Amino acid sequence: MNDVLEEYGFEIVRRQDFSDVTYLLEIRHPLMAKAARAGQFVIVMLHEEGERIPLTLADFDRARGTVTLVVQAVGKTTREMQQTCRAGARLHALVGPLGTPTHIGTVKKVACVGGGLGVAPIFPQLRAFKEKGAYVIGILGFRNRALIFWEEKFRAFCDEVILCTDDGSAGMKGFVSDGIRSALAAHPDIDEVVAIGPPIMMKACAEVTRPSGIKTTVSLNPIMVDGTGMCGGCRVKLGGAVKFACVDGPDFDGHLVDFDDLMRRLKRYSEEEKRALEHWSENCRMTSLGGRA
Repeated sequence: MNDVLEEYGFEIVRRQDFSDVTYLLEIRHPLMAKAARAGQFVIVMLHEEGERIPLTLADFDRARGTVTLVVQAVGKTTREMQQTCRAGARLHALVGPLGTPTHIGTVKKVACVGGGLGVAPIFPQLRAFKEKGAYVIGILGFRNRALIFWEEKFRAFCDEVILCTDDGSAGMKGFVSDGIRSALAAHPDIDEVVAIGPPIMMKACAEVTRPSGIKTTVSLNPIMVDGTGMCGGCRVKLGGAVKFACVDGPDFDGHLVDFDDLMRRLKRYSEEEKRALEHWSENCRMTSLGGRA
């Protein structure tokens, strides 16, 4: 484990922790901030020998010359980043922006739905819709009140916010799919729904809108290596076609995505991921003991 990142790469100018596993990194990269568009992603390497991980942009500030990532510490690399990435530290590599930007268009009314960690990357989309003059309904889902973040930031760009928690500790009790039903009941003229979150959540959102045929866009984050369409690892089934999330997406028609296939593919390397995390955790434990077992 690297205790100190080398003095090159891309500087982290701000770190904020939302929970014991979710944290924000604001990174100085003026060229990327200038080029970034809603819906795009980046590939991050913590250090020279690190894993390449794709992360959707949660925000970008052209005036400050920064891009923002919100990360959940679930695997070896994201947990290592949680320990290492502090203000003043540097990322070895930050590649992007990659992927096709979200098509904002000229819709009059849109519901932007984020569940869990998907709350962060839905923000650039809803901001872009609002800047285009759309009536924006933000639907945000969390497990409980303690995990809520960015609520006020969303309210600044939303005409309405529907907050959902699994346990009912804040907002309405239920999932974001229930929030969509509530929004559709009050606004039958919604033109489009955009949803980002775990595959099972996005699948549920697409099923809510399928009967009424409302355009539903989802953002997919399958297994990815190079981010340029070369490795083929990020292929997804879309109706009768095969697409690549890194170059054809990450946005796709939620009514066409084969979510069951996507979820199977996401589990493909679960054993390898588990072993990598266990090996890293053991090395960290030994380091903290000064090399003693």
